[in-house]
This record gives sequence, structure tokens and C-alpha cells, in this order.
Amino acid sequence: MISELIVRRAVIHLILAGVVIGAAFAQTPAGPSLATPSGATAAASADKVSSARQVVIKVGKAEVTRDEFESNIGEMEPQGEEAEGAAEKSLRKRGEDYASVLMLSQLAVADHLDTSPDIERQLEVARIQVLSDAEFARLLRQAEPTPEEISQYYSAHESDYDVVRVRRLFIWKVGTGSKNSHGLSSQDARASADKILHAPAAGGDAQKLADEFKGSDDGLLDAAPVTFTRGELSPRMEKVAFGIKEGEWAEIQDTPDSILLIQLVKHSHRQLGEVSSLIATQLKGQKMQSRMDDLRKKAGIWMDSEYFGNASAPASATKVPTSARPTLQEPANQKEKENDER
Repeated sequence: MISELIVRRAVIHLILAGVVIGAAFAQTPAGPSLATPSGATAAASADKVSSARQVVIKVGKAEVTRDEFESNIGEMEPQGEEAEGAAEKSLRKRGEDYASVLMLSQLAVADHLDTSPDIERQLEVARIQVLSDAEFARLLRQAEPTPEEISQYYSAHESDYDVVRVRRLFIWKVGTGSKNSHGLSSQDARASADKILHAPAAGGDAQKLADEFKGSDDGLLDAAPVTFTRGELSPRMEKVAFGIKEGEWAEIQDTPDSILLIQLVKHSHRQLGEVSSLIATQLKGQKMQSRMDDLRKKAGIWMDSEYFGNASAPASATKVPTSARPTLQEPANQKEKENDER
């Protein structure tokens, strides 16, 4: 059974697309080509055109070509999480769903549902959303940064792409204020941490001392170094990790539960080729934000503050993700969830 979600969305798309219910789909023959291909090329081209124009579904007098079906079916099926089930359908099942939707849309027009105020409102909202999506997509294409812009941004923010590989050592503590059931006393934990921190100056091996905690109930040492890019660590840990020398140990914190030490294993830098896609996304978002702010000003948008309340922040403070777009429609499955809850 075709889902109500597919029916509702598809009826809107079919009517918006100008499907003429009750009349046959007329096929306009192609005019003569200015350049006439010859031999196998001409035959292949003719076969391709013929295949695209092949009628694959008929509902009453309405006909749907293969090209129309393949172009429209994706718009009719659910998006997001629900799309997983749609992707598993056989081609036959998808065709049956399409035919059912077309049949129901014919009945909707025959029953004059397309002239009801509620349906007219839904169609108008859908039209506004489709046009909004199209314009948003156009602006996104225009916001695509150039290789030169990406390179310039990288040069101006090189330090943002510093990378550290660190090894962390947690020395567990028991006693007053600790929630641990195993570990060292505060005094012993402090002594162990100081031995590691001061080992190089005393001619000792800090790494060997840290390795003693492997498999021990008294602490936890990273089995392998962990990689962090600048900005991923807490401010305190980042300052220390990016400030010490390779091979050096430093203390991050001392709490009733543990003492945390880190060792800088490697300090490196991500090259432009590694981060160009990330920079492109960031620059595109900045361009879209600037463009949307400018468009809002030029459009002269006004909102009743008594109804909507006062703005909590300037429009420019609102980020515009490049993967999102303004939407009037509620999530596709929201109404179903509300009905289920009732």
C-alpha cells in the first residue's frame, strides 16, 4: 500500500508540474537537426531519444514516458531517513506507486478538491517553497569560492590547521573527594606525576615511567597517540599541547579523581590540499550569509514586533548553513508523528 506521505507530496508535485488530468500527454516530434549525424552515432542517438519517449505508464488517458517517470519519481518519494525504505523498492513497485499517485490525483481533480481553499493554500505554499529552493540553489552556485580565494584564506589562517599528536596519561586518585574505587593516594599520585614531569632534568626516562601505568589499575595511558587539530581541544589543553616541545610531558589538570598529563608526540601542519574542501565550505557559508543579509535589507522585510517579539540578535549574527535553506513546510513526517501520538 502506498503511504499517505508519498500520496500527499506527489499530488502536490504533479499538479504543480501542470499535469493535465483526463487528457493524453501529447508528444511533440523533434524538429530536424542542424547537424545530421551518420552511421552508428545517428542510430545510437535515435535509440536514446526513442527510449526516453517510450510510454511506460498509462492511467486513463494520461501517459507517462520513461523520461518523465525517471525525472519525477525522486521528487515523489520521501526524503531523509524515510528515503532508505524507498531506495530498496523494486522498479516495478516504484512504478505502481507512481501510477497510484497519478490515479489519485485524477480523482482529486474530478472531485474538485483542487479548488478547495485548503488545497489551494497548500499548493501555493508548495509553489513558494519550490521557487525559494530554486533561488537558494542558484545563490549557492554563485557563492562557490575560487581556488584563489581558498588559497588566500589558507595563507591568512595557516595556524588554524596546526595538528598535534599527543599521548594522555590519567593517574587515578582515591581518598577525600574522589569517586574512584581504585587508584593511588593523593600524595602517591602527585609523586608519580612529578617523577614523569621532572625525569628528563634528572636524567630519567619519562616514557618508561609513563609506560608503567599500562594495564595498571592506578592509571590509564593512551595505547596510541591521539591526533587533534587546533580548536578541537579545551582551551587549557590546547595552550599546553601547542606550546610544549615534541617528546615533552606537561600537566593539564589535577582533580580529586585524577591527574592528567600529556606528552607531545608530533607537531605538524595540514597542507592546503587536505583542507581545501573544508575552507570552500566555510567560505561558501560566509558568502551566503553576506548575500542573505544584503537581500533582506534590499527586500525591506518588516515583522510586527508585537506579534513576533523583538529580534534577539542582528540578522548578520544568524548563520546560514550551505546545506540548508529557508523552509515554510514542516518536516515531511511531522504530521504523521502528531497523529500517532494522538
